[in-house]
Amino acid sequence: MGIHESGENYLETILLLEKRNGSVRSIEIASELEFSKPSISRAMGILKKTGYITMEKNGDIHLTEQGRAMAERVYERHRLIRDYLVGALGVDREIAAEDACRIEHVISEEAFDRIKAWVEENRS
Repeated sequence: MGIHESGENYLETILLLEKRNGSVRSIEIASELEFSKPSISRAMGILKKTGYITMEKNGDIHLTEQGRAMAERVYERHRLIRDYLVGALGVDREIAAEDACRIEHVISEEAFDRIKAWVEENRS
């Protein structure tokens, strides 16, 4: 099943919070994204129903294998596009991160592959 940009953003946020904190709860996602708790609860219900996350009775949220794969893909795109904007074009890192957050969802595979190759060739 396909996933919308907002769903990709939620999965990426869950991944990053998991890396930072070890566990993830809806309230942490709401705080990180500055969204209301009801909005997060609705989104988590959709992600659970579509098989991207599981939720424990105690409120902990976990990425499924499918959810983790999607989150890792989106996060890789984010990092590499950000690094390209900074390294190749000289964009301020904070602005590049904001732009990468939007670009990561719409960029073609061909363009992304070229950005990825450039970043990997120019890493110092």
